[in-house]
Amino acid sequence: MTKEDYATVLEYLPNGYPLEGKMMPVVQAIGKVNFTLLELAPRKGVGIEIGEDLYIGEGKRDKVYYILGRLKRERLTETAKNQLHEFIAKRVKEDEEKIVKFFNEAPAINKRLHQIELLPGMGKKHMGEILKQREEKPFESFKEMKERIPNLPDPEKAVEKRIFQELTEMEKYNLFTA
Repeated sequence: MTKEDYATVLEYLPNGYPLEGKMMPVVQAIGKVNFTLLELAPRKGVGIEIGEDLYIGEGKRDKVYYILGRLKRERLTETAKNQLHEFIAKRVKEDEEKIVKFFNEAPAINKRLHQIELLPGMGKKHMGEILKQREEKPFESFKEMKERIPNLPDPEKAVEKRIFQELTEMEKYNLFTA
C-alpha cells in the first residue's frame, strides 16, 4: 500500500472535540490515494478550509504540524460525513477507468459469493450479466455498462455507496479501502 502524501479536509475543529476538554485543534481528513481516514494536528495560526488538500508526506509540511493517527469511524462528525459523500463522488468520477477495470477483473470471493455482489443493489442476476458481458468484451465506461446491461443499477452510485459503507461501518470484505 502506498503512503499518503495528500489528504482532503473533511472537517476542521479549531477547538478540538467538544466533550473532551482538550482544546487542541483537530482536522478530520481523508487520504487522496487509499481513502485513509486521518486525524491531523494543524500548525498554529494557519487557515484550514473544508475541502482543501493538505500535504502530509515526508519533509516540511506547511499546514500540518503532525499526523495524530487514523481517524476512527465513530468519531466522524456529521459535517465530515457529508464532505465524505462529496469527496467519494468526485474520486469515483476521476477514477472511472480504475473502477471499470474492477468490474472487468473482479474475482469471486468464494464459491457462493462474488465481489460484484457486495456492491449495493447488485445481486446474483446483475453479477451474472456483468460476468457474461465482460467475457464478450471488457467494459470501457460506466455509460457503456448501463447500455449493455438492461436494468443495471447505476454502477457509479453503487461503488460510491460501497466506499462510504467501508469507511463508516465494519465490513467483512473491503473492495476499495485499506
